[in-house]
Amino acid sequence: MADLTVIQTSPDPEEIEDRSRRRRSIAARIRAMGQSRVGALLLLLATVVAIVWANAASGSYEAFWQTRLAFSIADLHLDFTLHAVVNDALMAIFFFTVGLEVRREFAIGELTSWSRALVPVVAAVVGLAVPALLFLLIAAGTGSENAWGVVISTDTAFLVGALALVGPRVPGRLRVFLLALAVVDDIGALSIIALVYTEDFTPLPLLVAAAGLTGVYFTRYLRGGRGPVYATLAIIVWLAFLASGVHPTLAGVAIALLVPVYRPNRTDVEHALDLARTFRQSPNTAYARAAANSLRESISINERLQSAYAPYVAYVILPLFALANAGVIISPQILADAFRSPLTWAVIVGLVAGKFIGIFGSTAVLRILRLGEFGPGLTLDRIAGGAALSGIGFTISLFIVGLAITDPDAQNEARVGVLAASVVAFLLATVIFRISDALRPDQDAGQTLVRPVDPAHDHLFGDPDAPYTIVEYGDFQCEFCLKASGSIQEVHRELGDQLRYVWRHAPLTEYHPNALADAEAAEAAARQGRFFEFERGLFADQQNQRPSDLIRLAERLGLDIEQFEKDLTSPEVTGRVRDDMLDAEAMGITAVPTLFINGRRHVGPYDAQSLLRALRETAPAPADAP
Repeated sequence: MADLTVIQTSPDPEEIEDRSRRRRSIAARIRAMGQSRVGALLLLLATVVAIVWANAASGSYEAFWQTRLAFSIADLHLDFTLHAVVNDALMAIFFFTVGLEVRREFAIGELTSWSRALVPVVAAVVGLAVPALLFLLIAAGTGSENAWGVVISTDTAFLVGALALVGPRVPGRLRVFLLALAVVDDIGALSIIALVYTEDFTPLPLLVAAAGLTGVYFTRYLRGGRGPVYATLAIIVWLAFLASGVHPTLAGVAIALLVPVYRPNRTDVEHALDLARTFRQSPNTAYARAAANSLRESISINERLQSAYAPYVAYVILPLFALANAGVIISPQILADAFRSPLTWAVIVGLVAGKFIGIFGSTAVLRILRLGEFGPGLTLDRIAGGAALSGIGFTISLFIVGLAITDPDAQNEARVGVLAASVVAFLLATVIFRISDALRPDQDAGQTLVRPVDPAHDHLFGDPDAPYTIVEYGDFQCEFCLKASGSIQEVHRELGDQLRYVWRHAPLTEYHPNALADAEAAEAAARQGRFFEFERGLFADQQNQRPSDLIRLAERLGLDIEQFEKDLTSPEVTGRVRDDMLDAEAMGITAVPTLFINGRRHVGPYDAQSLLRALRETAPAPADAP
């Protein structure tokens, strides 16, 4: 077993380019696409198969999904169609993963800070309201006004996959914004399903559900065997929701909101590392099991469940849902009738125009009023592309069609509207993103510092008004960053107060396993005014940067250890590091150190004389005397 503190060689940019030009196997290319893209493509494929199947053999399609399955245990008898198994049971797992993400975002993610959450929350709320209003205006008098819920939600799986396929060249901040928006969007959609589309409500079974949910909450305190307990209680809660008339998929959300989520605790991580070392010294089954259990327990149940279920949801459940629900009967007459139907147009306009107007319009107003945080890269043109992509309602839209509309012909019209809206939204977003990228030529991408130096925000050493500036994107475990640090110190001795130096984080976690933790620890030290002292301490001992080593460094610097450990897990510290990493992504930084000299990217050696020459050659012209 490798020691987690071993430093690997930092990547050479030229070697990275060479590797990118080599031919890769099909399997390697699929892995490189990522789960989001593959999941979106499978969802699209399943949709096409469903449409072809429904039109080539409609009787077979309907008969297959109406196949009945019966389950009996003592006096308990359950009778479902295959369609209901997918929509009521498997989709409960999908909504469970949605609930896990909601819980995580509000506990330790993007929505913990109001200033960060303001823009996506407002955009999501307005993006729920405007589509519903447009739908009601167009569908008035059709008898299907109650189906306004069809147009309120964005399909997160398609959204993320489509962004990966057609999004801008550097979508980092847009991706974070859209994911935060999607979480709030999902909360609104789930609330509406519970409050508006629940029929034949029977309150008594919810008492059983409440008891089961209470059990779910307290299961976290069991020392072992939590998996079977969670599974048993989840089945009980799902059956109780089913018996109550509340849609059983919401049981998944309720359970997920009670699953604990937290950042890894330093003590737990240290214990896991100690057990791993013990196993390396004396390999046996008992030590292996103890080390594996300790490593697993150091990660919250929420994050473990997300990792475990995500592939099944992306590759199995959502494609099955599309296969069971996207079988729209299409013929020239049916399409003509659908596109003459106010219901179809209400769905299309609600999803495409409503989402775009609601999300883009609200964010534009916030930007004009200077409310909320808009980082570099989160420009209005890119938000416009993201707002267009949000018109892909698909999963929850098709789900609500089955809940809100009973007439088969009206259901078909609504499904045609959902599919048409998804295609239009995708094409519109593609056009917007291509225009946006065309306005930012490749030749200047990453050559200019995307975020100007801000003395109130940046970690700055030297005179804030100095004429010369070096900004370094670096990694505390990188030996080349250590060398650059020595060069920059020489430059500072030469220029004195004429130089200001700024450090920004670009931890290469693929190469340096402790780099992210180091960056967060440095930010925690910065909250006590000791950033550069902590930086020098990290560079002085790159071989020893385990959690206990970081605590010892903080003690040696005289920091308040209790506050330091508290800040290590604070969302402010995490957000600060992530901001720098998103900036690095936006500028195409793949190796460190990456230096910006007077706002322009430095290419070439970074010894002291080379840096001094670059500083003087790119120095801004002095202002004319008055």
